[in-house]
Amino acid sequence: MSQQHDKTISKFIELARYIAANAEESLTLETLAARVHLSPSRMQRVFKSTLGVSPKKFQQAARSERFKSLLRSGIDITDAIFEAGYGSTSRVYSQAMHNIGMTPARYRAGGKDEILTWACRDTVLGPILMAATDRGVCFAQFGDSCDKLLQQLQREFPQAELQQFRDDSSTQLEQWIDALNAYIQNKQPRPEVPLDLQGTAFQIKVWEFLLSLRDGDVLSYSELAQAIEKPKAARAAASACGANRIAVLVPCHRILRGDGGLGGYRWGLERKRALLDAERARRD
Repeated sequence: MSQQHDKTISKFIELARYIAANAEESLTLETLAARVHLSPSRMQRVFKSTLGVSPKKFQQAARSERFKSLLRSGIDITDAIFEAGYGSTSRVYSQAMHNIGMTPARYRAGGKDEILTWACRDTVLGPILMAATDRGVCFAQFGDSCDKLLQQLQREFPQAELQQFRDDSSTQLEQWIDALNAYIQNKQPRPEVPLDLQGTAFQIKVWEFLLSLRDGDVLSYSELAQAIEKPKAARAAASACGANRIAVLVPCHRILRGDGGLGGYRWGLERKRALLDAERARRD
């Protein structure tokens, strides 16, 4: 039974890869069902139970990723729309805008004409680099060194103008970093810092919910999906947590596995454990 189950999962993972590789095509249920030798209705049910979403939703997500990749490559927006398989500009603005969370032109710019001020400091949890636009903090990440963190910032905002913090300017950024460091050290409450959330519409919905949690509150990925009224999107919610660029201030460390285990954390489980322990101490 278990071996048969593993074979089914493997078969549908291969089907998902096929959809992703051909996301720009018109893929009917009949076409997909024939690849796994099932009826269209049966294929759709098993696909959804295995991958967590329907084949149509999976293809839409894959097409959106293809569209974003084309935009990042510098291709003309109209060419990207048709090469990704949307078929019309109205369709991309109704579907892709929902997934990207911003206009295609802004996404394609990759931070072009934006000025990001950044600074890197040591904390009790290691080096952290914070960067902000004129709207608020868009990046706050832990790492092994400031050099590596700066490289990460450059990868995520390749077209932005990056300005290192100077003592005679950007005093507000300095205050935000100091406040965050004091919070990490359990000396001050979580600072009220303006944020510039840049992600897909779904990601931003997840991050905004995380911001509503109180110190010490924890949820499972399934409970998070329920809370944002997307009960079948636990895996997508987990991916949104993994894509979070703003450590601590957007508290994805408060999401645990269903069995209470720590689960994943892009900045390391030791940091996640330390943050949760500090928050529990504040609540006690």
